[in-house]
Amino acid sequence: MTQRYSKIIGTGSYLPNPPVSNDALAARLAEHGVETSDSWIRERTGIAQRYLASPDQSTSDLGAHAARAALDMAGVDASELDLIIVATSTPDMTFPSTACLLQAKLGASGGAAFDLQAVCSGFVYALSVADAMIVSGQARTALVVGAEVFSRLLDWNDRTTCVLFGDGAGAVVLRASEGAGILASRLHARGELANILCSTGVVANGTVLGHPYLKMDGQAVFKQAVTALGEVAQEVLDAANMTSEQVDWLIPHQANIRILQSTAKRLNIPMEKVIVTVDMQGNTSAASVPIALDTAVRDGRVQAGQTVMLQGVGGGFTWGANLLTF
Repeated sequence: MTQRYSKIIGTGSYLPNPPVSNDALAARLAEHGVETSDSWIRERTGIAQRYLASPDQSTSDLGAHAARAALDMAGVDASELDLIIVATSTPDMTFPSTACLLQAKLGASGGAAFDLQAVCSGFVYALSVADAMIVSGQARTALVVGAEVFSRLLDWNDRTTCVLFGDGAGAVVLRASEGAGILASRLHARGELANILCSTGVVANGTVLGHPYLKMDGQAVFKQAVTALGEVAQEVLDAANMTSEQVDWLIPHQANIRILQSTAKRLNIPMEKVIVTVDMQGNTSAASVPIALDTAVRDGRVQAGQTVMLQGVGGGFTWGANLLTF
């Protein structure tokens, strides 16, 4: 029996509005009595700018732009989609899912559509689910989107978090293939670490209960992220019977340049083979991996036949990796 794979045949991304530089952000924050600077942000995170959605832009709006770009590259009409998964922590509404709203905007009615919530690991988780559904024969053509308006979860009086994040969306189109595509995926979570990165606010009886903004223990997140990303990378390599030397490109979650550097070092992968977009976009949570992938595809670095590793790590505490032939 012929092995069935899912293969990425199109990528897309979208970043809303002109970028907001560190200097511009520092000026905005200073109006509210919060002090920061370009040098303070760069030295700690590697971030130079980020993109922020307008008040009238929703997660599904950003996702639609990225999805259309991916469909166009793939040469696939939205009517051919039989599965849409949106990874997001900032849905348009409590329900229905952002995926259903996106489906309507794309004119892709009929196939399955649902959201997946794994915070910054969301896209890696969603790609694994879509792959499993295609390999099992439950779907043939899938759209996987990571989309966020994370700026709406930020406390702009907390400079340790508000300088880190941005808004955006990335997407891929997957199709069933007899040729190699996604080679291995591994996913993990440690719920006992939920408190190191969380947003506890919920709407109940018409009011917000809990803290409505993101809270993060930066040192704890850094420590867990570096260890988790190193271990899960080795897991997918072992599953595919490959070594890190065979990886052409490493695309980790774009959270902090120090995490990217530490992960690459653990894997003995030179930084020249690491796709870095955190400097230009900040941390876009579930959107960061597909945006980075699309950036590298469109500028010609990632090419057909190459081996690519995707990694996610985020609140939950969640992490995972996908190893694929592009």
